[in-house]
Amino acid sequence: MTTKTGSSVFDKVLIANRGEIAVRIIRACHELGVRTVAVYSEIDRDSLHVQLAHEACLIGPAPANESYLRGDAILRVAKEQGVQAVHPGYGFLSENADFAEQVEAAGITWIGPPASAIRAMGSKTEARKIMRDAGVPVVPGTEDGVESPEEAAQLAETIGYPILIKAAMGGGGKGMRIVRDKRDLASALEGARRESMNAFGSPLIYLEKYLEKPRHIEFQVFADHQGNVIHLGERECSIQRRHQKVIEEAPSPVMTPELRERMGNSAVEAARACGYRNAGTVEFLVDRQGNYYFLEMNTRLQVEHPVTEMVTGIDLCQLQLKIASGESLPLEQHQLTIRGHAIEFRIYSEDCLNNFLPFTGRIRYLRPPDGFGVREDSGVREGDEISIHYDPMISKLIVWGADRESAINRMSRALGEYRITGVRTTIPFGRLVMKNPAFRAGEFDTSFVEREFDLENLQAREHAWQKVAAVAAAWRRHHERGKGRHEAEPHTVQDKSGSGQWKDVGRRAALR
Repeated sequence: MTTKTGSSVFDKVLIANRGEIAVRIIRACHELGVRTVAVYSEIDRDSLHVQLAHEACLIGPAPANESYLRGDAILRVAKEQGVQAVHPGYGFLSENADFAEQVEAAGITWIGPPASAIRAMGSKTEARKIMRDAGVPVVPGTEDGVESPEEAAQLAETIGYPILIKAAMGGGGKGMRIVRDKRDLASALEGARRESMNAFGSPLIYLEKYLEKPRHIEFQVFADHQGNVIHLGERECSIQRRHQKVIEEAPSPVMTPELRERMGNSAVEAARACGYRNAGTVEFLVDRQGNYYFLEMNTRLQVEHPVTEMVTGIDLCQLQLKIASGESLPLEQHQLTIRGHAIEFRIYSEDCLNNFLPFTGRIRYLRPPDGFGVREDSGVREGDEISIHYDPMISKLIVWGADRESAINRMSRALGEYRITGVRTTIPFGRLVMKNPAFRAGEFDTSFVEREFDLENLQAREHAWQKVAAVAAAWRRHHERGKGRHEAEPHTVQDKSGSGQWKDVGRRAALR
């Protein structure tokens, strides 16, 4: 491992990613005096992460498999630019054990865990075995992949319905099926295998007991080269859509000091069991009786890491860099302090009134909110294109408050101030969640979105928005005729998606 002498911080780091997370890492590097090298695809030539880095190198066309997933191209740039370390961010190659090994073999530091830990935790069945041996509670289920429908049927009867079919090499909800009756098992098994093969290149699946209405709570862990391992508290991630997190907060509204200590200790043991280093996240499901079970370990920095930063005051990106360069953890477990409450809402370019379908287009106007306790992590600017090639996340809006109620109120205010045109976003959905009584009371689980915000409900609200918008538009036409004006105001932005400025006014009125 090559590191900078004296301060032990790297001289130059390559960021093998794009968008919001690349911008986040670049800024952390610059604050430490580290030079940065960005990589970009042809479509990202003018992107924000390219503009902020000291150097930037083209690695291929727009499709990810021809650019950001080209480990050979990225490694070639790293060698040519003489970088000392590679930070993979999240997604793309961040959990690719082979790429991590190739980086280290080239004499370049991998800012992340050892390839062995990535490989072990990347296999859900192997991870379950390791956790069970380490004494970490796991959901009842199979230890190995299931090979045949007959085997699956026998195991399902032993585990007991409902069961969950999961991709052994997967994550993010892909290759996952809930089966409540044995009559549905065969078709669900076939669908899960097919989706797993398409997403991860492996049809291997396994079975586990499906927990009804659990909470999804994860713990941020850090481990250094000296063998020290700590956790930095939990994040509540139960607000999900299609098994994808959309809102995260810290601390969890159901966490007690006793449960935090037990789950935190289990998270630390999980990291030790796989020989972990650097930042990782141990994810658990918690049932209504307060029992918790290991779900998986993400061997990278999480999308939702800012909420942990807001309540601990620790820059996790900078800590990653320092740990990778050989420094020890800056605190012991008993020194951890959690202050206040933080919430993150992921803003996607998606049409939440049309089953959350991705929405492509150019951002014509963008004005994020600000003010005390408000943070926005974004990789896009006004005029940028949201393309079909990458994840449609526009930004992460994070707020901090002295307590959960004030944090919710601040998020509601911030979402109300967020102005963006040219694409449809999930902002209206976020505002509805912040006003939801069950959410405000902390009474929710992983089925919250489906239960509280079904498609018909959202469509009904859309009809209400359209009615208000129609009245607003009629009033404007009448007002302009009265003054003899026939053109729109200079700042009016025409939205080609069919959702014009006055429709947005109607939506805001209906949401209040």
